Amino acid sequence: MSYQLRLGAAAAALVCSGLASAGTLTIESWRVDDKAQWDEVLLPAFQKAHPGITVKFAPTSPPEYNSALNARLSAGSAGDLITCRPFDVSLDLFKKGHLDTLNSAAGMKSFPASAQVAWQTDDGKSTYCMPMASVIHGFFYNKKIFAELGLGVPATEADFYATLDKIKAAGKVPMALGTADQWETNQIVFTSIGANRWKGEEGRQGLLKGGKKFTDPEFVSTWEQMAKWAAYMPKGYQAQTYGDSQNLFSTGRAAIYPTGSWDISHFEKDAGLEFGAFRTPVAKKGDTCYISDHTDMGMGINAKSKNKADAQVFLTWLASKEFADLYTNKNTGFFSLSNHVVDVKNPVAKEMIGWRKDCQSTIRLNAQIMSRGTPSMENELWNVSSQVINQKMSPKDAAAQIQTGFAKWYTPAK
Repeated sequence: MSYQLRLGAAAAALVCSGLASAGTLTIESWRVDDKAQWDEVLLPAFQKAHPGITVKFAPTSPPEYNSALNARLSAGSAGDLITCRPFDVSLDLFKKGHLDTLNSAAGMKSFPASAQVAWQTDDGKSTYCMPMASVIHGFFYNKKIFAELGLGVPATEADFYATLDKIKAAGKVPMALGTADQWETNQIVFTSIGANRWKGEEGRQGLLKGGKKFTDPEFVSTWEQMAKWAAYMPKGYQAQTYGDSQNLFSTGRAAIYPTGSWDISHFEKDAGLEFGAFRTPVAKKGDTCYISDHTDMGMGINAKSKNKADAQVFLTWLASKEFADLYTNKNTGFFSLSNHVVDVKNPVAKEMIGWRKDCQSTIRLNAQIMSRGTPSMENELWNVSSQVINQKMSPKDAAAQIQTGFAKWYTPAK
């Protein structure tokens, strides 16, 4: 996700204030956008049930979070509670001794095993952050344009391309997507539409275990689908940024927007925009559907915290139904990973979380293990996926480049 955020003076003061004293907890996070929800809703709810514990939410701007947090942890001045990014970033903190093991944490039983994987060691023996929230990938569509053209929500790939053709024939921009920033082509497009082709976890685990290769048909065909998208992109899409795409959709100039649930709150600000969501269409009617339901955020305890007892109390509350309800409904587009049933109020968010009932969930393809080596698969996927959509690289060449780079350092891929 791309943000243009600044750390406020008050938050900066909190960050620099050192470890909390007994009875006070400080939360480290990169989610500056969430500060109002924490300060006005979440923390008052916690403190109502636990009046003896004061909690402060002290975020750092996303681009600076990893380095600034590492520096504070090393200096012994970090907060008591650490908001955890998924997989290797937080695993590295755990390996350095900065995060406590949470295997026996009281609230962990509220989360399925699939939700815990993002904050576990590779062997699954140690869990170091409690799962909090995921984001779900799909498509937003402009309801007014769909109504004007008599379009239904596409369920199959044939429906999808027929819909795009009708929008294009009507003289409108079918799809709000650019390739200038590159990251969307992997984190939103490739790992979302590909899940149906490589069958979610079956394909992802196959790559990790070495039984599958990126040059296999299910992966190549995903890039083939992306190559077809060039015909439906805005003029000059190669120079179009993420922000440009948001603007194109919010102003009603494009009918469909490939995205993630985090963008719901962004478009809810546009009172004149009526939009809905549909999941990635399956190849043919009756196929099992798969969604990218990506583990995005957890929370751990600073190993050097002077107030671990209260920190444990807070984590237990994070695992409660109360938190699941509040967080999912106040941080629209971020969905609780717990087993609790949540009555989601926002209609678009309700639609997206409802896909969990009908589809099998998976995570972003290369999030676990695959981006550890050199060349970085994350960066490589940004590059080749953008080039495929830009018609500068063939799908087969994209697959070959990713597989060759993977095999250079990952033994099962050789």
